[in-house]
Amino acid sequence: MVTWRSALLLGVAALTMPLWAAPWWAAAAAGFLVLAASLVDFLLAAPLRDLALDRNGDTTVRLGQSATVRLRLRNNGPRTLRAQIRDAWVPSAGAVTPPERLTAPPGGSATLAAELTPTRRGDRPAVRVTVRSHGPLGLAFRQRAERPATPPWRVRVLPRFASRQLLPEKTARLRVLDGTIVTRGRGQGTEFDALREYVIGDDVRSIDWRASARRSDVMVRTWRPERDRRVVCVLDTGRTSAVRIGDEPRLDAAMDAALLLATLASRAGDQVDLLAVDTAVRASVSGAGRQVLLARLVNALAPLQPALVETDFELVVGEVLRRERKRALIVLFTALEPGALGEGLLPVLPRLVARHKVVVAATHDPLLRELTTRRAETPADAYAAAAGHRALAERDRVAAALRRGGVEVVDAPATEFASAVADAYLTLKANARL
Repeated sequence: MVTWRSALLLGVAALTMPLWAAPWWAAAAAGFLVLAASLVDFLLAAPLRDLALDRNGDTTVRLGQSATVRLRLRNNGPRTLRAQIRDAWVPSAGAVTPPERLTAPPGGSATLAAELTPTRRGDRPAVRVTVRSHGPLGLAFRQRAERPATPPWRVRVLPRFASRQLLPEKTARLRVLDGTIVTRGRGQGTEFDALREYVIGDDVRSIDWRASARRSDVMVRTWRPERDRRVVCVLDTGRTSAVRIGDEPRLDAAMDAALLLATLASRAGDQVDLLAVDTAVRASVSGAGRQVLLARLVNALAPLQPALVETDFELVVGEVLRRERKRALIVLFTALEPGALGEGLLPVLPRLVARHKVVVAATHDPLLRELTTRRAETPADAYAAAAGHRALAERDRVAAALRRGGVEVVDAPATEFASAVADAYLTLKANARL
């Protein structure tokens, strides 16, 4: 194939045609010379069969951050490679890879770096590498779709986990509960910790009379919040999780809150499992130790996408009961929708509540509250405010029905959701209700 330089030469030759005695013969001669030069240039271009490609660089990146993947070209042929290269990725990978010219001598190599800033979670693959091998004059180039073979590469985009910044505050509260910062007293837990001498202000109900008789001093028992409890985060990945709240689907807000809760619970000494379900189990993490828990969770959550199906809550309850034989804290991340929960969850809820402590965590768009407080200056504003009031009233009715069934409900806007879920866990732990 010829380049723009060949066309430029023909254009320059055409401008000189009026100066020739026989313009047509001159045009034919000029065209022949340009084509001959282009053919020679094509033959001198490095063949693509002698080109080898491979990749290295980042394989994971958090949503909102950037990753770098390098493409290395090795010229195994006897001619110098003068290449124009384009490394194409899927659009959501956010790749900045304009066509770039590289030169590699015989036996040498060159590297092209692609900067990726993904806009979606999940696996973002490289699509195709296009290489044009130019001749020394730049008049022609070689290009074949199947040569060289595109080296496979995939970057896994992990959840954003913006609520990580709340961990110091929540961990400090956890330490207070655990008695690291303040003296532990009765009512802060149900597990016996140690005996100590009585001091003024201690609850007399904590006095251990047998230990006091043995030591000839008044001894009291100290308690600590429960440890080694099981916390199960259940993510509803059905149609309600696809509703966008701001720039992200509701599922992403649930993931962020689940990661904060899991990290906090693991620091509290509890065992954390995760389940993502709609009409089938989409992801499952169980038995992970504290050191590897976060890595396993983010890798399991990264490829999850909302499914446009109605969630099978019979399956959700069945899976939880099958996996968790002992009493556990079940945190169900879903939406407070009358149709989804009223017809799906409420009928099977008693089976779950009978064995486990259940928390339903739901987030809503802050725009709903804004609609109800916005001044109605036009009929459209009035209708919008009425719609906001109706949506919030329906959520309140569903929440009330869940509470009557023995369920704790966390309902918060997306900006406060992760913090509200963590606070609910800490409150349950402080009151020994896990």
